[in-house]
Amino acid sequence: MMNCSDVLTEQDFLPVEREKREAEELVRPSRSYWAGVFDRMKTNKVAIFSLIVILVLIVLAIIGPIIGPAYETTDLSHVNESPSLSHWFGTDASGRDLWSRVWIGTRVSLLIGLFGALVPELFGILMGGISGYFGGWVDMVIMRIIDVGICIPTLVYITLVMLVMESGPLAIIIAISLTGWMGTARMVRGRIMQYKSREFVLASKTMGASSFRLIFADILPNIMGQIVVNITSAIPSVIFTEAYLSFIGLGIKSPMTSLGQLSQVGITNYRLYPYQLFIPGIVISVAVLMFYLFGNCLRDALDPRSEANG
Repeated sequence: MMNCSDVLTEQDFLPVEREKREAEELVRPSRSYWAGVFDRMKTNKVAIFSLIVILVLIVLAIIGPIIGPAYETTDLSHVNESPSLSHWFGTDASGRDLWSRVWIGTRVSLLIGLFGALVPELFGILMGGISGYFGGWVDMVIMRIIDVGICIPTLVYITLVMLVMESGPLAIIIAISLTGWMGTARMVRGRIMQYKSREFVLASKTMGASSFRLIFADILPNIMGQIVVNITSAIPSVIFTEAYLSFIGLGIKSPMTSLGQLSQVGITNYRLYPYQLFIPGIVISVAVLMFYLFGNCLRDALDPRSEANG
């Protein structure tokens, strides 16, 4: 039964006073999730600094070889010259200009890092989405493949693959992709299983949405932040892996060059010509460090609850 205090009167239907209505209005404008991420990144000095350095490396990788001598041109009259006005980074044992070779190597290493991170990430998203959404025997088969593959140490596995493949950027990307997708697939599978029973997914299914749409249009956008962080964090790891493979002679080989290949050549003469090792080594270190810093800042910006965001 309705109490006397619950009886509605004419006063309950009077318009709200303007001052009271304005006091209850939301003063802060609404923002999308990605707009908030962008704002947090703009105020992070480490993120801005690392992004600027990454962009500088990319620009130098593009225009550096253009403003220098051809990186494959040999000049035996200028062998092992120290850095000078005519050769800003010096020359190597064949008289080739190291300025052009370093930035060509940076270009190759960055491209390998980008595609070596994107290809396994996209394949892992596909396999993890299928495994987590359909479940059953499909999930069992995919997860058993991952369980077996993930037991093999990554560098050992990549090294064995490179031994039977022709060296080059494509071979390195394929070798890294053969194992790099597994961690992403397990992460995506877990998040798909977490989200597929949510109300908005069930609503889309009731309205006749296909399985493909449910996975890629309804569920994956909710974990896109973590996927972006994974890609950003994987790029420096792939760059380091390429440098490692080239350093031990299984990666890029002359006349093509990369930062790892330059370091591998420079180590043979570093006592007499240390610049041949230190210059590409510094570029590798800076590139890897800046990508890691940017990835860490991006991870904090994508998580509004992190301490870094107050």
